[in-house]
Amino acid sequence: MKNFEDRLKGGHPNSLGNTVEVVEAVLAENGLFIELFNCYFSEDEVVRLRTSNAMKRICKSKKQILIPYIDRFLTDIAEIDQASTQWTLAQLFGMMEKEMTEKQIEQAKKIMKNNLAYHNDWIVLNQTMDTLANWSTKDLDLKAWILPHLERLSSDERKSVSGRAKKMINKLTQ
Repeated sequence: MKNFEDRLKGGHPNSLGNTVEVVEAVLAENGLFIELFNCYFSEDEVVRLRTSNAMKRICKSKKQILIPYIDRFLTDIAEIDQASTQWTLAQLFGMMEKEMTEKQIEQAKKIMKNNLAYHNDWIVLNQTMDTLANWSTKDLDLKAWILPHLERLSSDERKSVSGRAKKMINKLTQ
């Protein structure tokens, strides 16, 4: 059941394809994780999307598999210019916060701040708002940084973005 890249190709771009089967294979044999991780570097954006989905599933089931790769998520994966990769990073950073060093958290903040300030994808914005707002409850500098961005996004024409921004403002100002 190897060659994950081929297994993650094809079908409707919004479908999971064989993602669940690939996740099950990695969970059964953790040594296969590197092959899945390397699918982030596929030329096929659908493969990269499904790789991101697989990462979230693995992190929820067996987070320790991802921990040795945190630095690579912060560098190699953060450089991938694809919305699904960026919104997944926000989710993974939120799930792995307790396993990250202070330096890694600072680097994750930098990545997510950039996404919140400059990205336009609604899912990237929503997921990034969630993680940064959660982190800013115990980081006053981050809270001071995020509030003006949340104010800006609270008038976004997309209801999911504006609604999330308003919810996060309420969370942080009560």
